[in-house]
Amino acid sequence: MTARPPFDTLIAFEAVHRLGSVTAAASDLGITQSAVSHRLRRLEDFMGLPLLTRSSAGMRPTPAGEALASGLGELLAGLGELRARCRAAANNGPLRVGVSAALADYWLVARLPTFKAPSTPIELIIVESTAQAIHLDLDITIHWLLEGEARETSTQRVLFREQIFPVCHAGLLPSAPLDDPTRIAALPLIHKGAGAGANAGTEWSWSTWFARLGLHAPAPVGLRYANMATAIGAALQGSGVVLTRSLLAHDALIDGRLVRVLPETWDMPSSKVHLVRWPAVLASDARVKAFVAWLLDAANECVR
Repeated sequence: MTARPPFDTLIAFEAVHRLGSVTAAASDLGITQSAVSHRLRRLEDFMGLPLLTRSSAGMRPTPAGEALASGLGELLAGLGELRARCRAAANNGPLRVGVSAALADYWLVARLPTFKAPSTPIELIIVESTAQAIHLDLDITIHWLLEGEARETSTQRVLFREQIFPVCHAGLLPSAPLDDPTRIAALPLIHKGAGAGANAGTEWSWSTWFARLGLHAPAPVGLRYANMATAIGAALQGSGVVLTRSLLAHDALIDGRLVRVLPETWDMPSSKVHLVRWPAVLASDARVKAFVAWLLDAANECVR
């Protein structure tokens, strides 16, 4: 019988190779750094060769490690589809959908009651955490990718192309949109991202918007939130003006909870698009087909 490397050692090696450090791999796997190092040593003992070396740029594979890594990603991806294969054969389990918290809270949840299965009822499980989605075997995932990375294939479809624009609570700007766009400088701004300058040069940067508006002063420092869902929540509470996307603001604009700060002519196209993706083994699954078709129709209703 052919000797097989311990599975947990392969998982540790893949994480270190992918992330470039034992620390990052430990965080990704939810184990200690010493546990990762121990698994790497076990794998090297099994192979009889060093697989990784430490450099100033982090952990780097040796030639033997690179040879292992070249086939390991495809192997683990295949193993990751085992649960999907079982569910596809049973064809009666719940459908697990991974989506960002912002898209779920401000767009998807309100529309889910309109989803009707073609025949038998479908139990839906919505996973809102990106971190959870990485580690769970999901049937459908909605990704937020650079447009150049988003292409349609047999296992994925482009869902929405959105515009970026500033919005705020109606009470903060009773006469919206602004007649003089430069007056936005007098309003409190809500920032999104890890820190100052994190989104510089993009459609999500207030500096970019100030430059477009001909405002030479730097954008004022204000409240900063790490994710879009919380930033929009702050705007809904009247905390300030936030840069948002078409779908996330759609319902709140319709019912008047949010208003546009600038005329639509100032909108900027998003550099990212939403992409819905599913495992190849579920390509012919009636539940997946039904949900994806419904998702596309729901998105089209909002962009007409």
